[in-house]
Amino acid sequence: MKATLIISVYKDTRALRAVLDSLKRQTEQDIELIISEDGEDAQMATLMDSYDFPWPTQHLTQPDEGWRKERALNRAVMAAKNDWLIFIDGDCVLHPRFIEYHVKYAQRGVILAGKRVKLNPALSERCMQGERLCLFPYLFRRRGCRYVEEAFYCGLAKQFRRPVKHLLGSNMSMSRSDLMAINGFDENYTLPATGEDYDIEWRMQANGCTMVSLRNLAVQYHLHHKENWQDHVQNMIYCREQQAKKEYICKNGIRKI
Repeated sequence: MKATLIISVYKDTRALRAVLDSLKRQTEQDIELIISEDGEDAQMATLMDSYDFPWPTQHLTQPDEGWRKERALNRAVMAAKNDWLIFIDGDCVLHPRFIEYHVKYAQRGVILAGKRVKLNPALSERCMQGERLCLFPYLFRRRGCRYVEEAFYCGLAKQFRRPVKHLLGSNMSMSRSDLMAINGFDENYTLPATGEDYDIEWRMQANGCTMVSLRNLAVQYHLHHKENWQDHVQNMIYCREQQAKKEYICKNGIRKI
């Protein structure tokens, strides 16, 4: 298999089904799938038992004891059977060529970074009812979606690719070897945001990796839902402390140092 796709999930089975359906439409199908659940939801288990998975699939769970996404991700990293790891969230529907580009530009020492368009409630509902978003992108701006410029696929030459400033945890890929070199995700992050993207970004770059943009190539559509967090100030305080100490190899990661 060319890559392992790791999908982070928590309870929202309707959104995940839409994501899985979009995965079936991918131009690149030679993948392993890991559903990384930060919990043990009964409805999620039912979906895993009933869905027709055409790919080798693992469903990893852990007790629901608050935000422990980083721990769940580390378990998925260790369970993966491939070196190239693609990370998305269970509420992000994929453009048909999403996996293709994450595989095409895969290279050790590189972090591939894409973006996402945020859909409004109406379009999100239509998507979860089975409509294909690529058929009506002209509706996005009129209906109040956010980051509309990220919605359009544009497979032009590399020099026209738009740069990316920061890593987004729902649209990134990297070599497991590079991730293991910084000891994976830092499990000291116990609140949403920062720990699975910005923290990984600075630590991998500190270890010599470079970030390459996949904007408008690996296109992703984020389904609307109520945010489950207010801010990430506490996480950023911890992150800044680690940066000041230049500790890019975390102590509470895959290995406990």
